[in-house]
Amino acid sequence: IVLARLPDAPKGTRGISLFIVPKFLPDSNGDVGERNGVVCGSLEKKMGIKASATCVLNFDGATGFLIGPENEGLNCMFTFMNTARIGTAIQGVGPAELSYQWALAYAKDRRSMRALSGKKEPDQVADSLIHHADVRRMLLTQKAIAEVGRAMLYYAARLADHMVEGFTEGDDKKAEKYDDKLGFLTPILKGFLTELGCEAANLGVQVFGGHGYIREHGMEQIVRDTRIATLYEGTTGIQALDLLGRKVLLMTQGGAVREFTLNIANFARKHLTDKRLRPWALELLKLTGQWNLLTVRIMLAARKDRDVVSSASYDFLMYSGYVTMAYIWLRQAAVAVDKLANGGEESTGF
Repeated sequence: IVLARLPDAPKGTRGISLFIVPKFLPDSNGDVGERNGVVCGSLEKKMGIKASATCVLNFDGATGFLIGPENEGLNCMFTFMNTARIGTAIQGVGPAELSYQWALAYAKDRRSMRALSGKKEPDQVADSLIHHADVRRMLLTQKAIAEVGRAMLYYAARLADHMVEGFTEGDDKKAEKYDDKLGFLTPILKGFLTELGCEAANLGVQVFGGHGYIREHGMEQIVRDTRIATLYEGTTGIQALDLLGRKVLLMTQGGAVREFTLNIANFARKHLTDKRLRPWALELLKLTGQWNLLTVRIMLAARKDRDVVSSASYDFLMYSGYVTMAYIWLRQAAVAVDKLANGGEESTGF
């Protein structure tokens, strides 16, 4: 699949069309015919994901077939970009989990000094790293990123299921409703979770200390492999502009945030009567109010200076991600409280 410009096409993105350029051209019967002109020029030498080859393609003399209308390439491409971007978000969560598992195993095995609160393993010459508060902070941060990242993706998958149900049932309103919800969350998932995946990978190296910087332990590879997820299928900056500039301001004039935060607030209010959940529910209500206020302030400022949208978009995306994360955590906490009240087991911490 290739984005290219037809002769005399309008300048800029308005003149881009979508093509399929096959390796072999079909003959008059639709069977595999002669070799097309597209060839691999060279393989790129990359920072990470080296098992996935990336190459330079030369299209001299190649034949491509137009997909969709002329000059509508970007619009056509966006029909599958949401799926691709959610898939890329998984590339932030997966390495976070891997980095956590390896760092946890190392922290339990490696010994260094004594814990500040006193000896934890008096029969050993030093305590395991996991007994040091700063190491526990890093491990718990990794664990939180991996766990809530999975839950956020499950939440998005549920929206996708409802959207598909609408299509299969012939309910266009239902399909459109959940498509809009998923479209709003997609740049948050892709941008936020891949950035946090990099954070978790770096924390894994930090838990290992100097050993994390040595290739044989494998932690530096996780950092290199995770980094690409913030770049392809649209960089974090592009996701941020898509969220704030397109989904929030241009398409809905802030309505997307208002609708999502209303759902969050309704859920939080239902749990204000539970003393175990009340502190988090109150904090979440405050965050939803701040999210709406932030949206309005940016909207007003952008009327005077459009660069405000670009300069604020990254922080807006990350804030959106943290509020969404808090919402998903409260949903999980509500389930946990219910399970514990009905005879479930206590958490084992790590």
